[in-house]
Amino acid sequence: LILSMATTDFLLSCVVMPFSMIRSIESCWYFGDLFCKVHSCCDIMLCTTSIFHLCFISVDRYYAVCDPLHYVTKITISLVGVFLFISWSIPIFFAFGLVFSELNIIGAEDFVAAIDCTGLCVLIFNKLWGVLASFIAFFLPGTVMVGIYIHIFTVARKHAKQIGTGSMMKHVGSESKMKASTKTESKATKTLSIVMGVFVLCWLPFFVLTITDPFVNFTTPEDLYNVFLWLGYFNSTFNPII
Repeated sequence: LILSMATTDFLLSCVVMPFSMIRSIESCWYFGDLFCKVHSCCDIMLCTTSIFHLCFISVDRYYAVCDPLHYVTKITISLVGVFLFISWSIPIFFAFGLVFSELNIIGAEDFVAAIDCTGLCVLIFNKLWGVLASFIAFFLPGTVMVGIYIHIFTVARKHAKQIGTGSMMKHVGSESKMKASTKTESKATKTLSIVMGVFVLCWLPFFVLTITDPFVNFTTPEDLYNVFLWLGYFNSTFNPII
């Protein structure tokens, strides 16, 4: 899962970010309408895929910390394969289906037509799809992650207290092995919790803007939009560092 997420972040930095940077600097698009749609699809797909990976990694951490004795039997290779399939397939179908059907701009045609630019590659969402896209790509997996990590921290704290009193000795081997295992899992969980926290801070402003912008007739300043967009992109940069 982590390797697949790293691949997603790498592709985002190579395929999407360079062209987005040119668009942000020039405020125009010079690469044609077809590539604009492909670029927009890759943008939505890779960002959503990265978020889905974080969500499924939190599920993996849940079983590793909360049910370690059954972790190997529950988180099997086939289940990880299902996680990977969902993480890639749903964003692909969602992104390409939405962009090429142009459902996201129904009702916003006048705004698109009013943009005076050499070429045009603006990814905007009408009221309906602004809410749906934000829910599918951010708020749903984000809520799942927050709920899982809150439960993980609760269980980890309980385990720490039980280890301190020695009440878990009879269930799990020696004290030293138990402490070492718990320390390893705790460190991994803390690291991934930081990843989740950074993810929320990076993407929340953009998805809030995606929802609210259609309701204020797309009056959000372009510079503010670019700041929030690149803040979201930076999440893929922070993940490998963390």
